[in-house]
Amino acid sequence: MPAVISLKNVTKTFPGTRRSAATTAVDDVSVDVEKGSIVGMIGYSGAGKSTLVRLLNGLEQPSSGTVEVLGVDVGSASEGTLRGLRGRVGMIFQQFNLFGSRTVRANVEYPLKVAGWSRQERTRRVDELLDFVGIADKAGQYPRRLSGGQKQRVGIARAIATDPEILLADEATSALDPQTTAEVLDLLRQINRRLGITIVVITHQISIVHELCDQVVVMENGRVVDSGDAYRVFAHPRATLTRRFVEAVTQGVPAGETLTALERGGGELLSIDISDVTSEDVGEILHRHRARHAVVHGGITEVLGRQIGTLTYRVHTDRDALERIIDEIGERTEIRHLTAAAGAGTAATDAGNDPTATQEVAS
Repeated sequence: MPAVISLKNVTKTFPGTRRSAATTAVDDVSVDVEKGSIVGMIGYSGAGKSTLVRLLNGLEQPSSGTVEVLGVDVGSASEGTLRGLRGRVGMIFQQFNLFGSRTVRANVEYPLKVAGWSRQERTRRVDELLDFVGIADKAGQYPRRLSGGQKQRVGIARAIATDPEILLADEATSALDPQTTAEVLDLLRQINRRLGITIVVITHQISIVHELCDQVVVMENGRVVDSGDAYRVFAHPRATLTRRFVEAVTQGVPAGETLTALERGGGELLSIDISDVTSEDVGEILHRHRARHAVVHGGITEVLGRQIGTLTYRVHTDRDALERIIDEIGERTEIRHLTAAAGAGTAATDAGNDPTATQEVAS
């Protein structure tokens, strides 16, 4: 699919003042966003995500490099061209940005008025949008009477009112509770699938990305440290930051006091990466070798319908069966036979019963 957003070696530096040095918020970033995709740009505060949004909608100009959105070079475009571009790019905000003095209907109608739609066209379109986002019964109410989720639905309806080709969602669920977040994510999926709108999600929440996005860009200190297909990025992370995001959901490999406590329960501890094999695959292998087992640590989540994570099993079996289990699982994914040494930050992979065959656990 063609790229509707293309950033090539983009850097944005803000000049210093008497009290502070110059700051590079975006540092040599190159990213392509394909038409019809949902791309998640994830990073902690200060990663450069918000500046990137302002570059995409032309509110900031790059210090160097090129920003192309729907074929428009944002850095060299006239203000008139940028105004036209912004009509093709919808925006959803964290704090909703609704007009408190206007009804729900008037809020959604506003961009249509600005775009010059007739009264009849506006009425038809607003009715259609409010029904689509599930708040047709709130048309005459004011924002102060709405819940956070309802306000965000108004914001989404307003953002897609003029049939944009791209939708930018800047921390759109950060102010919402988990249940409402799930409802908003489902609505964004429908917008992407039914309307074909490309969506760029800016967030610091790993749960948003792995539940919604098919492509991921991981940012740290203004730079892209990992990117690509969502499953690949999270199942086989290339950056320490990506691993931290995954471990925040899945808990990772036990170490330190956690491992020491688990060892007191007896048996053998096997920590297994769930990516190229599923938890069901592991259970089948353990059953086939007649090993009693239980999951005692870790967690898994789903990305694009596939499992990723790390599970630690307590296994009771004889030495020969244990070696066969480790060999069979080890041919398909990473498996660690945890030993007392792991309490000091290492894990041992069983290699011919050699207790010195150790490797570092990724932090």
